[in-house]
Amino acid sequence: MTAKIIHCDCDCFFAAIEIRDDPALAGLPVAVGGDENRRGVIATCNYEARKYGVHSAMASATAKRLCRDLIIIPGNMEKYRVAAKQIFAIYQDYTELIEPMSLDEAYLDVTQSTVCKGSATLMAQEIRKRAHQEVGITLSAGIAPNKFLAKIASDWNKPNGQFVITPQQIADFVLPLPVKLIHGVGKVTARRMQLMGIETCADLQQYSITELLEHFGSFGERLHQLCRGNDDRQVQVTSERKSISVEQTYAEDLQTVEQCLNALPALLEQLGSRIARSGVDAGSGKQFIKIKFNDFVSTTVEHTATGLDIAGYSELCRTGYARGNKPVRLLGLGIRLRSKSLFTQLELQFEKSTSQ
Repeated sequence: MTAKIIHCDCDCFFAAIEIRDDPALAGLPVAVGGDENRRGVIATCNYEARKYGVHSAMASATAKRLCRDLIIIPGNMEKYRVAAKQIFAIYQDYTELIEPMSLDEAYLDVTQSTVCKGSATLMAQEIRKRAHQEVGITLSAGIAPNKFLAKIASDWNKPNGQFVITPQQIADFVLPLPVKLIHGVGKVTARRMQLMGIETCADLQQYSITELLEHFGSFGERLHQLCRGNDDRQVQVTSERKSISVEQTYAEDLQTVEQCLNALPALLEQLGSRIARSGVDAGSGKQFIKIKFNDFVSTTVEHTATGLDIAGYSELCRTGYARGNKPVRLLGLGIRLRSKSLFTQLELQFEKSTSQ
C-alpha cells in the first residue's frame, strides 16, 4: 500500500498567536523575539514583516533596520504551548502516527486512517479548517507518499494552503526542483553542487550513485534517492505522546442524544480491548469523544480521566451533542496521554535563541 503522509506547518506560529490575541496587529509587520537593544533574536515573523527581508534567527536590531515599523513582541512560551497542544489534539483525531518536529510542525502518517473515507486530501482540509476555527490560526499542509515530498508540498501554497503530490506525479514533479530543497543539502553542499553545474534534481539525476558517493561521501546514496523523489523514512511516533481511539460511522444517523448514549457501551468495549493490546495506562490520560453530525461538521470534547468509565463518556457525549443538536453519523471514543518532554525541550531552545 502506498503511504499517505501529511506534513502540517502552522503559518508564522508565534506571530499568528500574538495577532490572534490582539486583532489590532492584523496587517502590520509583527515579529516575536528578543529586545533589539539586548542582542535579541527574531524567533518568527509574519508575512508583512518578511516583505522587508525580516526572517527567523535574524538579530532583532537588524530586523528593525530593515523594517522601521516592525513590532517586536516578547515571546510567551506558555501561550504557544497551549495552542500547540490544541493543534496536536486535532491531529490525533486523524491518526495516532504523529511525528512532532517542533511546536508548529508535524508529520502525520494517515495511510491506515479511515477518517474522511481514507482521503488524505480531505483530512488535510479538515485539519486546516479546525485549526482556524478551534485555535484561531492557519496552517499549511502537504500531502505526498513520503516525508521528503510532503515537507516540500506544505510550502507550495503557503500561507493557509495545501498541495498534493500523487505517486503518478512524482517523477515529473522532482525534475525542476531546486537541489537546495533536498533534505540535508545545506549551504556548503549546495555551493559545491553549483560549482558542478547541478541546480535541479534533473541535473542531479545525471550522476550515477558511484559518482555521487565520490563527490559527497555517504550522503551520495541519499541524494541518489531523494532527487528521484524516493524517501523511506518512517513517521517516528513520540513514545510519550499516545492516543488510542475507536470510531463508528453508522448506516443510519443517530437521531437523538439518547441513541448516541445507547451506542457508547459497544464503543467503550472496543476501546478497552484496543487499550489492553497496546499496554497504555488508561488511568493517567484524558477521555475524549468525537461526534460528526449529518452535515459533516465534527466536534471533539475531552476531560481529565481516571479510567474508562461510561459515566465520563456519557457526560462528554451530552456536551458534544448539544453543540450541534442534530443527527449524528459518526461517534468516536478515545483516550490520550499528555506529552511533556517535547514542549519542555522546545521551551528551553526558544529561551536560548531569544536571549542571545
